[in-house]
Amino acid sequence: MKRLPLLALLTLGACSMEPPVGPAAGKAYFAQVGCLTCHRVGSEGGATGPDLTLVGFRQNAQWLDRFLADPQAWKPDTLMPRTMLSPAARSSIVAYLTSLQGLEWAAHRPWDSKEGSDRGRMIYLRAGCVACHGAGGIGGYPNNNVRGGKIPALNTVSETYTKTELIPKISRGVPAPEKEDTNGPDPLVVMPRWQDKLSGPDVEAVATYLLTFTPGEDVKTDW
Repeated sequence: MKRLPLLALLTLGACSMEPPVGPAAGKAYFAQVGCLTCHRVGSEGGATGPDLTLVGFRQNAQWLDRFLADPQAWKPDTLMPRTMLSPAARSSIVAYLTSLQGLEWAAHRPWDSKEGSDRGRMIYLRAGCVACHGAGGIGGYPNNNVRGGKIPALNTVSETYTKTELIPKISRGVPAPEKEDTNGPDPLVVMPRWQDKLSGPDVEAVATYLLTFTPGEDVKTDW
């Protein structure tokens, strides 16, 4: 039997041949669809979109599946295209993305050679904080069943928090955001316990960087 190329299987909703599934297949789909053009994993890929090396730590499978199915339905102004993936292909990509827990950086993380707020900025960008809070902390990113329907902006934290207060907040995360409707579904986006991935000095560097944000900062971001 003549084999179909893996890419040809991406858009097949049904086929007599069982498509490959699971994280390994998801990694292949991810590459062949062209995700690496915009997204970086470890040392490979582009920088137009968020770094995904830690995406499996900071996002859950339910949100990833929903976003991949229709990015504009979640965030209308996103540049992320809607790729017509088959259910099997999307499920496999989600399995691959949830497996990304930072191991692709191996022993050297991108911020290891940085200090102070420069270190914090690199963590903010490469660990993925920017994917939820925006460049410069300007916010505007959606979440379901939270007040205002948005993830909190961070460009006013210098007016409401000290560094001493920010450090434990970042470390512990916000695993259960306050619901707007107490009887409604849980918010899909939560702030993870960064102490599980970042060292004490790393968290302090992020706090230092956040305090450099200003409310009126004009930062362009498409993600």
